[in-house]
Amino acid sequence: MENRKRIGILTGGGDCPGLNAAIRAVTKTAIQFGFEVIGIQNGWKGLINNENETLDGIKTSGIIDRGGTILGTSRISPFKIENGPQLVLDKFKELGLEGLVVLGGEGTLTVTSRLFEMGLSVVGIPKTIDNDVKGTDFSIGFQTAVEIATDALDRLRSTGESHHRVMILEVMGHHAGWIATYSGIANGADAILIPEFPLDQEKIEGLCQMLKRRNERGINFSIVVVAEGTKLEGEAIADEKTGRLGGIGKLLGKIIEEKTGLETRVSSLDYMQRGGAPVAYDRTLATAFGVRAFELIKNKKYGRMVSLHGDRITDVPLAQAAGGIKTVNLNIYRVAEKFFG
Repeated sequence: MENRKRIGILTGGGDCPGLNAAIRAVTKTAIQFGFEVIGIQNGWKGLINNENETLDGIKTSGIIDRGGTILGTSRISPFKIENGPQLVLDKFKELGLEGLVVLGGEGTLTVTSRLFEMGLSVVGIPKTIDNDVKGTDFSIGFQTAVEIATDALDRLRSTGESHHRVMILEVMGHHAGWIATYSGIANGADAILIPEFPLDQEKIEGLCQMLKRRNERGINFSIVVVAEGTKLEGEAIADEKTGRLGGIGKLLGKIIEEKTGLETRVSSLDYMQRGGAPVAYDRTLATAFGVRAFELIKNKKYGRMVSLHGDRITDVPLAQAAGGIKTVNLNIYRVAEKFFG
């Protein structure tokens, strides 16, 4: 056992469906090649604080369909802790790791890229329901969030039609409207509002006029989906106490009701989009990503992030995913626009 090579794995940032499937894939593949796998608990904080456990086939059996992460997670960055980056490098050596697999979104992968530049032997796996990581077509968790949002929109359609209302659903998406766009297309939403297209008075007026025209034509309900990061008059809406984004749906609902006289109701999925069992697509993607991540470590190809390009599982430099977000493909949004109203 002492001669076995050892790798680590951690999850950072927000949780999402599919993390456990990736942890399972990395662990079981590594074991097949004679590696020992150390699960780092609670993200970078756990690495610094020696919070870890040995993962094996038993601990990772039966978790492919579980939401969240068996390792726990946190949003703590080593760069916000005194001497944090050096502590990470020191703990990595103390654990005797060959390499470290990090599952994260844009923020976590940016940290990971910087640590690689400082000498950490690391590879990344993109995960975020927002699907805003550059360098990959899709990230783990996105498809499940879209399914949850689509189901909610379908349910809102039936009640909106019954009561002759405008129904607004606010979904996650800080800086990019991927969830809103994909779920809106799948539902046939009458308007999709995303951060890529900030709202001003002209656009709000156009939205209200469209909703009124639908009503005048005898279509007595409408569905509007809005990403939480959509700006109104140049400002993102956030909770005054916490500073957390959210509330654009309620504000928009009041505006629509005042300007159109149409009864309007607002719902927000909030954290429900991040929980629950991953759909089959995310389980499959996470499994393929996990296998590829281990192969990168086995071949000492550090500083890479696994990615999906078309139907190919490949990898790109971690730096490609760092320091920026992937906004919605406008070709996809233009498809959605054809069915507005």
